[in-house]
Amino acid sequence: MTGPGRPTRRLVASLVLLLVAPLAGCSDDGEPAADPPSGTPTASGPPSASPPPGEPAEPTQAPETTGPGERLPPVHHRVSLPALMREQVGAGRIRRTERLGGTDRWTSWAVTYTVGGAAGGATVSGELLVPTGPGPFPAVVLAHGYIDPAIYTLGRGMSREQEWLASNGFVVLHTDYRGHAGSDPVGDLDRESRLAYTRDVIAAVGALRKEKDVDGDRVALAGRSMGGGVVYNALVTHPDLVDAAVVFAPVSSDLVDNLERWTLPQRPEAARALFDRLGGDPRQAPRPYRELSARSYFDRVRAPVLIHHGTSDDTCPIAWSRETHRLLNRAGADSTLAVYRGEEHAFGPRFADAMRRTVAFLRRHL
Repeated sequence: MTGPGRPTRRLVASLVLLLVAPLAGCSDDGEPAADPPSGTPTASGPPSASPPPGEPAEPTQAPETTGPGERLPPVHHRVSLPALMREQVGAGRIRRTERLGGTDRWTSWAVTYTVGGAAGGATVSGELLVPTGPGPFPAVVLAHGYIDPAIYTLGRGMSREQEWLASNGFVVLHTDYRGHAGSDPVGDLDRESRLAYTRDVIAAVGALRKEKDVDGDRVALAGRSMGGGVVYNALVTHPDLVDAAVVFAPVSSDLVDNLERWTLPQRPEAARALFDRLGGDPRQAPRPYRELSARSYFDRVRAPVLIHHGTSDDTCPIAWSRETHRLLNRAGADSTLAVYRGEEHAFGPRFADAMRRTVAFLRRHL
């Protein structure tokens, strides 16, 4: 595993090449095996534009504590998870713009909602599914994985999860994130740091809680691949946001792992721009990358977490989830890792197993 301050030789070599070369223009039979849940714990916002490298973050007006005796980590850079911890991310009401369809068990709509906060307001599109019958119902916000925004369409990425959860009595809001479908644009830095997507998910929870069909005391997050990383960010920045979280084949909770696997080889110009804005690459300036890695703040996670991962995933290695699970438990969080032998990134044969486990987990905790 690569730590934020210790990139592998391959990452260092890639960084060297990036800085000197011209620039070129993450998806066995039987019951799933699971690591046991941790049980009782036993151990252990920022504006879109960042200041120039070395410039201190602006003072925040938000409180420095989140509970009795609990202090927030210091803010060294406006583009960081500690800065987002201090943001009150506002959420407007969900606006239903078009009925999309449904079954006898649920109905779906195209929707928008607004996101507010220190980074400014934005409108985000998404898909809302509401079960048939009298509410209020428990609810889940879905955070999808990476899909090229140029080909992304409304509600795409977790359609199977949407329908499964709605059929089992959960209101579902699938967010598109900024820069996707009918959402407002997103800045380069907010996109590469995933902070904009994190704000969009936090606001989606707030918007859902305003719905008459939703029991606001029973809300969860679920994310796939890149969306799993967004879920981790939301859990550490706003620990009381939800009552439970589920991630499927998630990216690493260490930003450097993700930069090494995707950004450097596939979007070197985006990597170089990120390094410039953060004051250097992870070897030269490790702190900004630690402060954009959720694992640095796992001691803040309060909601139980269920991680699904297949052993044959060649997109997001299962080693990432094993390490995230270990660090969550070490920090005192309630984490369960469900391992699916032979399953790949997108989940095919074992998808139903994962969803049955997910529904049971959510019913237990919501």
